Amino acid sequence: MNIKSALPKKDASLTMAHMWVAFISLLIGGLMGLLQTFVRTGKITLPFGIDYYQILTVHGVILALVLTTFFIIGFQFALMSKTVGMSNGQRKWGWIAFWIMLLGTTATAIMILLGKASVLYTFYAPLAAHPIFYFGLTFVVVGSWVACFVNFHQLFKWKKQNPGEKSPLLAFMVVINMAIWFIATLGVAATVLIQFIPWSLGLVDEINILVSRTLFWYFGHPLVYFWLLPAYMAWYGIIPKIIGGKIFSDGLARLAFILFLLFSIPVGFHHQLLEPGIDPFWKYIQVVLTFAVAIPSLLTAFSMFAVFESAGRAKGERSLFGWFKALPWKDVRFLAPMVGMIAFIPAGAGGLVNASNQLNLVVHNTIWVTGHFHLTLATTVILTFFGISYWLIPVLTGRKLDAKTNRLGIMQTIVWTLGMFIMSGSMHIAGLLGAPRRSSFSEYNGSEQAVEWIGYQYAQAIGGSILFIGILLMMYTFFYMTFSAPKGIEEFPIAEEEIDADTTPMIFENWRLWIGIAVVLIAFAYTIPFIDIIQNSPPGAPPFQWPIGRS
Repeated sequence: MNIKSALPKKDASLTMAHMWVAFISLLIGGLMGLLQTFVRTGKITLPFGIDYYQILTVHGVILALVLTTFFIIGFQFALMSKTVGMSNGQRKWGWIAFWIMLLGTTATAIMILLGKASVLYTFYAPLAAHPIFYFGLTFVVVGSWVACFVNFHQLFKWKKQNPGEKSPLLAFMVVINMAIWFIATLGVAATVLIQFIPWSLGLVDEINILVSRTLFWYFGHPLVYFWLLPAYMAWYGIIPKIIGGKIFSDGLARLAFILFLLFSIPVGFHHQLLEPGIDPFWKYIQVVLTFAVAIPSLLTAFSMFAVFESAGRAKGERSLFGWFKALPWKDVRFLAPMVGMIAFIPAGAGGLVNASNQLNLVVHNTIWVTGHFHLTLATTVILTFFGISYWLIPVLTGRKLDAKTNRLGIMQTIVWTLGMFIMSGSMHIAGLLGAPRRSSFSEYNGSEQAVEWIGYQYAQAIGGSILFIGILLMMYTFFYMTFSAPKGIEEFPIAEEEIDADTTPMIFENWRLWIGIAVVLIAFAYTIPFIDIIQNSPPGAPPFQWPIGRS
């Protein structure tokens, strides 16, 4: 048995702490999502004076921000520990980052649960929350910055000890992702610290809405890639090992991540295509850059299917598509991420629709966008995270991925896929019929158009119910893997390159070059339009609190 496959116990404890927060968030956020779908049928009213927008805010914040951030940072700590190591000092700062983020998460959650922050996941002004909500968000961001610099220092120290050597692929990917996160969160930190906190404290009377939304979407779209890139890490660096294959091209994988660094940030205007006050020319520029982000995704699709075919043919399959049948479909470590990959095909197509000026006019602010969001984050990303969990949790807890865990995982993957197909599909169709997003149930005074949506809202409740069953299955499996699975050393599956692989160009290790180009692209895409926004903004807005009259 390979003892080296397990993480050091102290490093495993750090990652496991993040996993606990992530899976508790999954349960709470999933319950809020289930309640939302019930309310939108018009047949159920929330008890105890609970407001629909209160649970909508909990659902969005705790799943899109808390679950993802804690899972990703915990997973990346595990990858860095395994590939470049973690010193006592780095581990100490990792724990400091965890507790700062947990403090901020707790403060934010309390304000939402008290009904003092029903501002949704995007917290658009002029909707105003209690100041503690914004302070909580600040702590989450600051804590994540500490984690960023821990990861940066880990790779820096490794390179210092191994001069002239190519950095481990997964460590390279982690640092790229954290660089994207750090640069992107500068925008949300700026709007929260400079605009929202003084405004919520009453130190200023009005807030510049256009500036706040622009800074949010400077952060909001790269956030999608912060979610997605850990899934790509698993696809590139772990799945080949699980299926008995090799990494197709180390250089291609690094190039894809560098392209994400360059093109994932200066694209926020495609979320603001219908926002007045932004020059159409700069919207066009950022739409072009948005379409450029499709290139690394296409490179990834090519690379992964090359890995699948090579692995299948290495097992003796010679027919045109026999390799596809030879893949380990009964291994949940492969099945769950593979379903996520397949879901990314329609999810990516939907993203191109959202980013296209003319097509966006049809779907903007409809529940189509919510359906797309659930395909990308809740299917592609989350199913891959589940697939990671089935081997990572046993690694962290000193247990084995046994046959029972695998059966539960396959069952959970099937249930999740079915629920998401029904719910997301009905959201897409209802959105094309004009059904709005961010709204509770309404018949719009008997509007004939609104009648067309109702059946799809029932379908969303059916899909949401199936998804919640999937969450309960996942929670049971999580507890089983943590406490009851057989003890042992589970493999930490890290793939290797082909023996005769081409040499990776060392220019990919030139961090100053790539970060410098990213900064230039961001400055080009945002400086002139942002100056114009500030100079020609409409009047500011006083705070508006929901429900009306609540302070």
